[in-house]
Amino acid sequence: MIGGLRKTSLYLLAGASAIGILVSGGNAAKAGSVQELEAQMQAMQAQMRDLQRQVSQAKAEAASAKSGGGGDDLDLKVKWKGAPELSSRDGKFKFKVRGRLMGDYDHIDQDEAITGEPNINGVELRRARLGVEGVVYYDWKYKFEVDFAGGNEAEVKDAYIAYANWAPWEKSEIILGQFKVANSLEDLTSSRFITFMERSAFIDAFGIDRQIGAGVWAGDEHWSFQTGYYGSNVEDQGSWFEDTTAYSVRGTVAPINNDTTVVHLGASYRHRDAGTPKEEPEEALFRYRARGADLHLADRFVDTGHIGEDDDMFNLEGAFVWKRFSAQGEYAQLESNIPRNIAPGVSPTYNGYYVEGSIFLTDDMRNYEADEGAFGRVKPKNPVWGGSGGWGAWQIAGKYDVIDLSDQAARIANSTAVNAVDCDECAEQETWLIGLNWWMTSHTALKFNVTQSEIKGGVNDGATINGFGMRAQIDW
Repeated sequence: MIGGLRKTSLYLLAGASAIGILVSGGNAAKAGSVQELEAQMQAMQAQMRDLQRQVSQAKAEAASAKSGGGGDDLDLKVKWKGAPELSSRDGKFKFKVRGRLMGDYDHIDQDEAITGEPNINGVELRRARLGVEGVVYYDWKYKFEVDFAGGNEAEVKDAYIAYANWAPWEKSEIILGQFKVANSLEDLTSSRFITFMERSAFIDAFGIDRQIGAGVWAGDEHWSFQTGYYGSNVEDQGSWFEDTTAYSVRGTVAPINNDTTVVHLGASYRHRDAGTPKEEPEEALFRYRARGADLHLADRFVDTGHIGEDDDMFNLEGAFVWKRFSAQGEYAQLESNIPRNIAPGVSPTYNGYYVEGSIFLTDDMRNYEADEGAFGRVKPKNPVWGGSGGWGAWQIAGKYDVIDLSDQAARIANSTAVNAVDCDECAEQETWLIGLNWWMTSHTALKFNVTQSEIKGGVNDGATINGFGMRAQIDW
């Protein structure tokens, strides 16, 4: 049918041209002035345009008939991004199912002679997420994702709507719902794309997480900005007389951002106030603690207990990428105010930091997303799949990670206040990590970590926690 249509189109155009020539020739002989010739030419051009419109319409109807439906039914584009992303041809609507699976194995020697905690040798489904994301009427975005890896209870992760594209930058969104509080390069980098199996100790210790709130996220090729005001998270909603609240602001710049080199600098600030819970008021206060060996199944050997009535956190971050080589680091300082009924006049300052470096053994590099001030998906140049002959991307990495919760531990422990807390684990933890990552494709990976933590201070002083971790992951 298409071949016949093309022939018909040619016949129509040829016929119109011949008629035009004949009419033009006849009229030219009769024309008595240039004005008459111009008027005749304009009429001919109008006829040609009308014929072309008829041909185009006929082609569109033929294409629709060949596909087996009408134009409205075929208003669909399919793009593969790990899973099908469905969208209308004009971009008015988009929809995609998203998810990730991460299965871990951890073997951890917890130095039982000092800590009293036995070794750990176990597996876990670290993350098992399923959700949807999309666009409604061009500028309204949504995302909803649930994690089923927590045993019998599912946990809502991202759940928000956002009004986007209100400014001429790559990213401009006003967000309402539950989403990440922007205070760390490593935390904003998805767990799918971080270099090691777990994030650094200060992220867990200082409570950098998702919360329900309103925020503004913006960014472009060389900068990003995020700010927001938050209440509790979905898990704790409804359990407060007065919500925990937080305010945060973060800004980053990438003065160099090209295909071979990235320089990233950033800073952020967050203030939090503890709320008033309906039950267990002593647990309303902020608690600062971290897991040993930077592995999720390990126990926590540095822990302040519930002591913070409000706190302020400052964070500095930097990263550098040059082809296969990458380095990044962050320093966070948290000032906590302790209630008078626990330790009058005591306001400890805690800090955490890390430095890490990595290099790809293959011709690959980390992917930086400047409009979010975070790292994105690793895309191997030679992925592994049946018959491809590719090796994927191989990456080796090292990291030094410190969390120090020892400031004013003696004053807290020796307080004579009525509700004084036990601060015998207010200590410092230093962790060394070596990692090997095999990014088989842009959506699948194997990770191997060898780690060692040393505890300084408190009842676990001198303990050495050794660990080995392995992860298989896939996302879509």
